[in-house]
Amino acid sequence: MSLNRRTVLKGALATGVATSALKVPATVAQAGPIKVGFLTIKTGPLASGGLQMEQGLVTFFKQKGNKMAGREVELHTQDTAGNPAQARTKTQELVERLNVHCIIGPLAAFEALAIDDYIRTSKTPILTVAGAEDMTQRKANPWLVRPSSTSAQCSYPMADYSFKELKHKRVATIGDDFAFGHECVAGFQKAFEDLGGKVVQKLWTPLNAPDYGTYLSQFKPNLDAVFTAHAGSNGLKFVRQMAEYGIKTQILGGFTPIDESLLQQIGENGLGAMTGCWYSAQIANDINKRFVAEIQKEYEVDPGVYAAETYVCGEVLNHAVEAIKGKVEDKEALNKALHDTKLPDSLRGPLSIDEFGHVVGNIYIRKVEKKDGKYVNAIIKTYPNVSQFWTYNKDAFLKEPVFSRDYPPAKNLE
Repeated sequence: MSLNRRTVLKGALATGVATSALKVPATVAQAGPIKVGFLTIKTGPLASGGLQMEQGLVTFFKQKGNKMAGREVELHTQDTAGNPAQARTKTQELVERLNVHCIIGPLAAFEALAIDDYIRTSKTPILTVAGAEDMTQRKANPWLVRPSSTSAQCSYPMADYSFKELKHKRVATIGDDFAFGHECVAGFQKAFEDLGGKVVQKLWTPLNAPDYGTYLSQFKPNLDAVFTAHAGSNGLKFVRQMAEYGIKTQILGGFTPIDESLLQQIGENGLGAMTGCWYSAQIANDINKRFVAEIQKEYEVDPGVYAAETYVCGEVLNHAVEAIKGKVEDKEALNKALHDTKLPDSLRGPLSIDEFGHVVGNIYIRKVEKKDGKYVNAIIKTYPNVSQFWTYNKDAFLKEPVFSRDYPPAKNLE
């Protein structure tokens, strides 16, 4: 299929392939379709998340009848393959050849960083799901809105819950050795140690590591918990191997390692694991109930965070497009409407966008339980209106270095 082929938003995308042309009715042909570019990953260790992203976005537009503000939607999907250079090439393809009005994606933080300068210079509104912190902090991109989470945003409440309610004092961290993993771990470490806890080990695993045995064997025997920051299918691998090695330590995590889409495969090994996340398939509002039912029907899997984040991107985009009465050709107006978004009710609960283009919303502490013969991420506590700065003073926070592999410094390693 050629890269510029118009694609229909149908269940055939469960295979990762869009198959037929989207027809524009004569009634809206004069205005033309709203062109949405979509950057996702279909190959490599993050491909499972990329496929779910596609499922979530397709489901949203299907519910809207493939229209926003009365105009047909034309979706152009590009596979970045989790490669920064390819992500940049595909972004240019969307903007310069396909003339999209906005972009949704990409998935990985390193991809988002690779296209950041191009988004700025091309002035293309983008709704990203990548957690790269500084794109909505010290180096905020004025054309970017993130309705999901920074890499660290869900780690703060998990650290708070771990220290205050689970009474943990000594924790080891382990995560994928790339920007997302670094920032996810850093947020947990900062909040946990500021409360008085200690991160006594920090281990990093290659994104494509075939096995975690070497790393698991290094865990100290007297830990209260292990915090994991793995993404894609790596979370499944980590939890399984914890069980295989007989490690009974409490598993904690950020918002990616124990995803609903893989939860039935994780199975009994995941029971009791706790994660901080802005989404759960157990959220009881009507929007989520319908979303879960349609994903289950169409794809025979529970939706996880990867599917939810593109659905929420769709909600924010639709709200903005309606606010400007469908006039998406005015990029400045579309961008402003995206940044002005306030939704009292969305898939994830109430949300608003801060001055940096980043979401403020609920973070849920989830615990893997078995209900009616099925494994679920049950919500055991809700932290409302969590910002990307947690409880820290914004100005003081922004004066500190961006989170990284080595920041905040590890002062309690043993």
